[in-house]
Parts: sequence; C-alpha cells; structure tokens
Amino acid sequence: MSVSVQQEDFDAGAEIAALSAGRREVGAVASFVGLVRDVSHGAHVGAMTLEHYPGMTERSLEEIVDQARARWTLYAVRVIHRFGRLEPGEQIVFVGVAGAHRGESFAACEFIMDYLKTQAPFWKLEETPDGARWVDARESDDSAAARWEQ
Repeated sequence: MSVSVQQEDFDAGAEIAALSAGRREVGAVASFVGLVRDVSHGAHVGAMTLEHYPGMTERSLEEIVDQARARWTLYAVRVIHRFGRLEPGEQIVFVGVAGAHRGESFAACEFIMDYLKTQAPFWKLEETPDGARWVDARESDDSAAARWEQ
C-alpha cells in the first residue's frame, strides 16, 4: 500500500507497472486517472486549485485504502492525489489496484475512487470567467459512495 499527496505530476504507466512488478500472484491490475476538465457545471474552467491539510489528508487516504483491503484480497494499492493549481488536461489523481482477479481489482479501484471523491479532505477552487468558486461533492458522487455501505 502506498499513498502520496504531492504537487508534482506522476507517470501513470510507471505506476501501473510497479503494481505487479515481480509479483506472479497478480492476475489483474485496475487503474483510474482523473483529469482537470475545462468545463464544470456549465462554466469554462481555466484552472483548479486543490488545498488540503498535510498529515490529515494522508491518514484519510490510508483509511480508505484500508477499507478496500478489508473488503477484497489485494496485493498492491497505489493512490496519488495532487494539490496546488492545476490546469485543464492535467492529472489530478491516480488509483491503481493489483489483485488475483479482475472483478475484485475493478471493484476496489472504483470503491477507492468513490470514497476519495466524497471523504478525502480536499478543497477545490475553480477559476471561471465569473470568478473563483468552491466546488462541493456532487449528489452523484454521494450516491456512488453510498452504494458501498453495508
């Protein structure tokens, strides 16, 4: 398990390769890369600034990964979430999961991403032509996370 909160960009291909490197028990790797969009809620977005509380954020991401590991048999998990000012097209988040089978790898990857969107302590400020605005979690994000509740 590895969690990073960082300003610098990441190499998704290298991260995916590292999940199964030297591990013959891995039968599936599922991954997700989130990008900054240039339109949000119908408005053009020139940039997005992500803020967080160091220490608290990493612990929160680790807890989300721990929840995934409690639900599925996972051999490796990698989460990277960037902060700072990002422009459209830039990578924001990487979630990678290695497991024995595709089903649990896909499910764990989706679970982690759903919980990141709703539970990770990040604050997003979008720059639009009408000024800056803070972004809340969408109802669809909350619905996606709620389906995992037992």
